[in-house]
Amino acid sequence: MKFIEVTQAGAPEMMRLAQRPVPVAGVGEVLIKVSASGVNRPDVLQRKGLYPAPAGASDILGLEVAGVIESGDFQALSQAGFQVGDRVCALVSGGGYAQWCVAPVAQCLPVPAGLTDIQAASLPETLFTVWSNLVDRGRLVAGESVLIQGGTSGIGVMAIQLAKALGASVLATAGSDEKCAACVALGADAAINYKTHDFQSEVARLTQGQGVDVILDMVAGGYIAKEVLSLREDGRLVIIAVQGGVKGEFDAGVLLRRRLTLTGSTLRVRSVAFKAAIAQACVKQVWPLLISGQIKPVIHRVFDAGDAAQAHALMESNTHIGKIVLNWENS
Repeated sequence: MKFIEVTQAGAPEMMRLAQRPVPVAGVGEVLIKVSASGVNRPDVLQRKGLYPAPAGASDILGLEVAGVIESGDFQALSQAGFQVGDRVCALVSGGGYAQWCVAPVAQCLPVPAGLTDIQAASLPETLFTVWSNLVDRGRLVAGESVLIQGGTSGIGVMAIQLAKALGASVLATAGSDEKCAACVALGADAAINYKTHDFQSEVARLTQGQGVDVILDMVAGGYIAKEVLSLREDGRLVIIAVQGGVKGEFDAGVLLRRRLTLTGSTLRVRSVAFKAAIAQACVKQVWPLLISGQIKPVIHRVFDAGDAAQAHALMESNTHIGKIVLNWENS
């Protein structure tokens, strides 16, 4: 099969199409003939040598795919309601940038009716992350408010839509007026250009000084102090990435007085059982919203798989709005 090889850690140009044997599905696994692969920030970090694959995972980049079940553990497939030939999308711990990919059956989801494989490939990593952190850890419910940092990222565009579907009021940050407009078009009640406005001041203004109930943050670092001050009583700060650095100081007295919760998580290293529970929740709660069109995949650009280096360069430029996807159909 063809796959994207990283010849050495470094720039996007270190990636190229190469060949290796097709992987074999084991117990509880399925082999997917991949039509499309989602591109995510962890892929960029892994390419740079900063985020190695977990023990036992494929060394090939890629955390989400869509395609057709070609073979697998018959009993596990049957128990999950799948069969050979079904169109699925799947969350994987690696191996997604390839023409064939092995995935745990429990981390596979049916492609929502009406969606293409390109659209479906943009869903698993983003949706699993948003559900796990916004709903499970952040405990966001109808009537509450949320601030989503990086509203036009792959995570952000899904988080805005899901939060609105849950009945929350949504604020988002983005790095340009164009991106802020995109956040509002996706359902955000207001968007803050963090390059021209202080988000803490704007959150205070937009909430009449009350703050928000939940903040979904992928920056950390120096943002944490301002985020703590932007939470209302019993608020929850959920950190899912540390693009701004791993260290940050904040006023612990505010945390005590307002009874705040600071939490965070990474998904890649969690167990299959943990991810399976998220998959089941998403199929039950989010799939109907995708089928009805209330939540929509947001695809910024599709690249042929052989142009993965260009896809990574685009992601690192931070000019995209929504997801970047690789298409294997022409490779």
